[in-house]
Amino acid sequence: MKNKFKPEKGQTDYTKARWAPVINCVLKFRDRFLVVQRSENLHFFPGFWNGISGFLDDKKSLEEKAKAEIKEELGIPLNMLKRVRLCGIFHQESPEYGKTWIVHAVSVQVKTDKVKLDWEARNYKWVTMSETSKLKLLPGFRKVLDLVSK
Repeated sequence: MKNKFKPEKGQTDYTKARWAPVINCVLKFRDRFLVVQRSENLHFFPGFWNGISGFLDDKKSLEEKAKAEIKEELGIPLNMLKRVRLCGIFHQESPEYGKTWIVHAVSVQVKTDKVKLDWEARNYKWVTMSETSKLKLLPGFRKVLDLVSK
């Protein structure tokens, strides 16, 4: 059963919007990148491998949003984050959902590889860039990986 999104005060609901701004964070620990397998309970792209993502649906800065998503979805405390850096912005079409994502690719250097997944992901892996070619990646995530690895 899919969780029904209920926007909090000040949040925008992009569920049915044609254009949707999102953040996609790739965490790096030493020489590995974190990828998570999206839960079957998610509305968009269940089962695909991706970074830590979320709608840019409130007034938080990009860095604040990245930190909030990482803490919420991975349980990583803020003192374990070294650096948060925007690496690029691009549009990703998703005809199957009638949506264009405005993707903000973010690189996050972390001091730990210990994570505790919330309901949004069912699995995770720390992988090398070459190992991502064996995974069913969310459309556009290859471009995110390319941007954050520069």
